[in-house]
Amino acid sequence: MTRIGTRAGRATALAAIIVLAACAREAPASARDAVATAPAPVATVASPGMQAAAARGLPDFADLVAQAGPAVVNVSVIERSRPAALDDDAGDDPLRDFLRRFGGGNGNGPRFQQPPARGEGSGFIIAPDGYILTNAHVVADASEVTVKLTDRREFTAKVIGVDRRTDVALIKIPGKDLPTVKIGDPGKLRPGEWVIAIGSPFGFENSVTAGIVSALSRTVPDSQYTPFIQTDAAVNPGNSGGPLFNMAGEVVGINSQIYSRSGGYMGISFAIPIDIAIGVKDQLIKTGHVERGRIGVVIQEVGQQLADSFGLDRPRGALVSQVEPGGPAAKAGVKVGDVILSANGQPIDHSTQLSAVISQLRPGSKAELEVWRDKASRKLTVDVEELKETRLARNESGDARPGAKLGLSLRPLSPQEKRSAHLDDGLLVEDVDGPALEAGLRPGDVILGANGQKVASVADLEGIAEHAKRSIALLVNREGTSIFVPLKVGS
Repeated sequence: MTRIGTRAGRATALAAIIVLAACAREAPASARDAVATAPAPVATVASPGMQAAAARGLPDFADLVAQAGPAVVNVSVIERSRPAALDDDAGDDPLRDFLRRFGGGNGNGPRFQQPPARGEGSGFIIAPDGYILTNAHVVADASEVTVKLTDRREFTAKVIGVDRRTDVALIKIPGKDLPTVKIGDPGKLRPGEWVIAIGSPFGFENSVTAGIVSALSRTVPDSQYTPFIQTDAAVNPGNSGGPLFNMAGEVVGINSQIYSRSGGYMGISFAIPIDIAIGVKDQLIKTGHVERGRIGVVIQEVGQQLADSFGLDRPRGALVSQVEPGGPAAKAGVKVGDVILSANGQPIDHSTQLSAVISQLRPGSKAELEVWRDKASRKLTVDVEELKETRLARNESGDARPGAKLGLSLRPLSPQEKRSAHLDDGLLVEDVDGPALEAGLRPGDVILGANGQKVASVADLEGIAEHAKRSIALLVNREGTSIFVPLKVGS
C-alpha cells in the first residue's frame, strides 16, 4: 500500500492500490509547453468500424456536464503542521546539519515546526445550504479547507465529520440556493455501463473523463467495509472526493482510489458507492460519528478445494475460521467451519462482502444468516452488536481519563493483521493528536509495549499511562522495524 503524498517506504514489484491523496501540484513548465506546442491533429478518414459506431450513436456527455458540473467543487486544504526533531534524517541539508552539531540535536535537541503541506481534492454539493461530500483522506488532517465553485466563488469550509473506514467526509460551506447533484442508485449499475468522473486532477478544476463500469463489489486492501465500483474512467491525484455519474446525470459513487504501478492512472479506478456515503453522511449529521455492526466472527475466502471439501456447488460464501466466545454469533449457534452464504437476503459470493453487509447494519438489529453446515443449508438469526472504535484521545465530553492524555486513537490488531505482520499482539495507531503527534507517532504504527511491559489491549496501555509520572517509553513497530518512542503523559 502506498499513499500519494506520504512516505513510500515499502516498494514492491507488484502494483499498488493508490489512495488519491490531496497532493496535486502545478504542472511543470515542460508539461505546459508540450501542450502549448503540440501539433494540430491530422485529419483521418473514418474507418468502417468508426462509421458503424457513429451510426449507433456514441454517448454525448455535454448536456450532462452542463447540468451537473456546477455542483462539483474544488477542495484545497492546508494540513496541520507537524513538529519534527532536528536530528531526524534530512539528507545533506547543511542548515539541519549545523543545528544538529551546534544546536543540541543529539536526540534531546530542539524541535522545529515543518511548513504546512498543501493539497487539492474534489467534492460535490448535496444540499442547497452547502453540505458537501468528499473523501476523508482529503480533509481529515486539514487545518484549513477552502472550497471553490465553478463560478470562481470561494468559501472557507467547516469539517462536519470524517469516517476513515469508508473514506467519506462531510464538509459545509455557508450559502443558500447552491447547485446540487442528483443521487442515483448504485445497485442498478451494470458492468459495461457508461459513467463519467468530474474532479480536479493535478489541480485542473472541473476536468471531465469518461469510461465504463468495469466491475462491482470490488474489495481492496485495508477497505473491507466498502464494496467498490471499479471503472476505467481516468482519475488521478486531485480527483479524490469527486463524483462518479451515470448517464442519467445521477451520482452513483465517490472517486477514491486507483490501482497503479506509477502513482498515476493506469485504467483501474475505484469509487465508493453513493448509498454507503449517504448512510455515513446521515450519521455524521445526527451524531457526529458512525456506528457499525459486528457479529463476532473471523472469516476467510472459500476456494475450489475448500468448496469441494464442504460439499458446495462452487466457491462462494464466507468460511468461519473463528467465533468469538460469548459473542453474538456464538450465542446464535454459529460454529467454526460454517460457511455463511447470505446475510439478510444478500448473497455472499466473496468473504469480504460479509464485512460490508454486517458493518452497515445498525447495532441492536438482527442479521438473518444462511449457513452451510454438514452439506446442508440452515437459517440462523444473530443479534448485531456495535463495532467499538476504541479511542485514547480527547473526547467530546471532556473525559480526563488517563488514556485521554496520550492523543492516540487505537484498536487491537485483528487476527489477520497479526498474521500479516508476524506479531503476537499489538495496538494499531489509527490517528494521532497532541502529545502523540509531537512525539512523532504516525497512523499505521503498531504499539507493542510501554515501559518494558507488553500491551495486548487498550486497557493495558491505559494502566501503564495512569502510573507514569512524566513520560512513557513506547516500543513501536513501524514498517517491520521496532523503535522506542518517548511519549509525554499529559496532565
